[in-house]
Amino acid sequence: MRPLILAIGLCLAMASSASAQNPPASAQNPPSRLTQLHDALHLAPTQDPAWRSYVAAVAANPQMQARRNATGSLLPTLPTPRRIALIEATMSQDIADFHRQGEAVIAFYNQLTPDQQAIFDRQTQAASSQSGQ
Repeated sequence: MRPLILAIGLCLAMASSASAQNPPASAQNPPSRLTQLHDALHLAPTQDPAWRSYVAAVAANPQMQARRNATGSLLPTLPTPRRIALIEATMSQDIADFHRQGEAVIAFYNQLTPDQQAIFDRQTQAASSQSGQ
């Protein structure tokens, strides 16, 4: 059972690494999506600081991409125990990055009016469903 779990983990990590190297089309052009979202929200001047924090948090992170690229390059050269440790470390950092981004999204979302929240929900769900294709 344990080898099966490790094999699944390795497969998931490799898939994650491969998808990170080839981001979906929506991730390749975030400024236009962000501009569309910003325009649709009709933010008040008091909401601009929260918007800037949100944009900074969801912007492409070159360090994250470099970490994933390094992991992908190193994996084939390592013995299994070290591959497992590297995958675990990379996934832990990815989770930490996700939490940081999630907190920024929630902080921004909480600054929106109910109408703006509905717009945000619609526009970000559309972006999420398109990136999954």
